Amino acid sequence: MPRYTPEQLEKRNASRWTTVQAILAPIQFLIFLAGLTVTWLFTQQLWITDFGWITFFVTLKTFMLVLIFVTGGFFELEVFGHFAFAKEFFWEDFGSAIAMVVHISYFILFWMGLDRETLIWTAYLAYLSYLVNAAQFVIRLLLEKHNERKLKAGNPA
Repeated sequence: MPRYTPEQLEKRNASRWTTVQAILAPIQFLIFLAGLTVTWLFTQQLWITDFGWITFFVTLKTFMLVLIFVTGGFFELEVFGHFAFAKEFFWEDFGSAIAMVVHISYFILFWMGLDRETLIWTAYLAYLSYLVNAAQFVIRLLLEKHNERKLKAGNPA
């Protein structure tokens, strides 16, 4: 079942927010990879010995997650008429909300003074929540593109 009506598809393709999302998503993925790598290197005691790098990358990743959620909200508003949780993007927004809660919980636990091991596992959980959400987004995107190709093939223009 296609996510977009023809009118919404036209709005999506014309929206500057589509371009913004296409730029921010790979940047966020690179930050995810860097943060995951730094966290792993720290836990393995390889090259990274300053715990501050873990917090730095969780902070950067959280900032990008919020930025992409807000700009995605403008996209949804323009295309679907809802800032967030439009039915067409419910699961992406729901997954993003969960990922934000997990990322923010890192800072709550940090300020509560929990031990490094708990914070490291929270960082890993934050990265996992992002990865699951990103994967379901990519799967839906690929299915959309497949549906769009089928529609074009069935309706030669």
